[in-house]
Amino acid sequence: MILGKLWKALAAQMNKVANFFWTADPVAQLQYEYDKAVDQMKEGREGLEQYRALVERVMRQADGDRQHVASLEARIKAYLQAGERETASRFALELQRAKKDLVENEAQLKLHESAYGNNVTKVKHATKKLAELKQKIQKYDAELKLSRAEAELAKLATSFNFDITTDFGQIEDVIQDKIGLNRAKVRVAADLSGDGLENIKQEQAVEQTMADQALRQFEVEMGMVTPETAGVKADEKELGGERIKQAAT
Repeated sequence: MILGKLWKALAAQMNKVANFFWTADPVAQLQYEYDKAVDQMKEGREGLEQYRALVERVMRQADGDRQHVASLEARIKAYLQAGERETASRFALELQRAKKDLVENEAQLKLHESAYGNNVTKVKHATKKLAELKQKIQKYDAELKLSRAEAELAKLATSFNFDITTDFGQIEDVIQDKIGLNRAKVRVAADLSGDGLENIKQEQAVEQTMADQALRQFEVEMGMVTPETAGVKADEKELGGERIKQAAT
């Protein structure tokens, strides 16, 4: 009883393993069955060729029997015409045996021809089925690969939920942090590029004021303006002088 249970348990586990390998790659299983069927078909074709050789041999025997019967009939007629009935009777007996052999060989030939024709039909049908099976295997293989790709795409589309809790979301968060860091570097560089700009502008303003004072000093020294009018711009003074000359005229 214990051995029986152990055997059943072992058989169940072996069946489980067999089912695993059977379902692991069904297309490979179909291809295996197809290849095995092709090998069997090759063996069947060889057997059919051998059977056809037997049919040809029986056909030759039947042809030989016909010729023998025809030859015996001709001899019997010749001996009868020659008046040799005793010799003709011996050939007549042999003719009976030859005709009996001919009937048997023709019956066998008919039987073998019928069997050969049936086998040819079966082989042709099996060959057609094998061709259909081959096309079906190719179709199943393509459909299986396509379905696997579609399943992976569906899984990938589901995973493309950029939630912070998913791997893609975490990766996106890291990318956004790097983008923010790069933008911060650009902003800091832009802000630092204006450092000391006010001092430069103040220095330029001081230099311009000093230049204006130097110009006024030059105009006073050259008598172009008086110290009282030193604050008036040179173009306004010249314009006023031009108006005085026009009025005097």
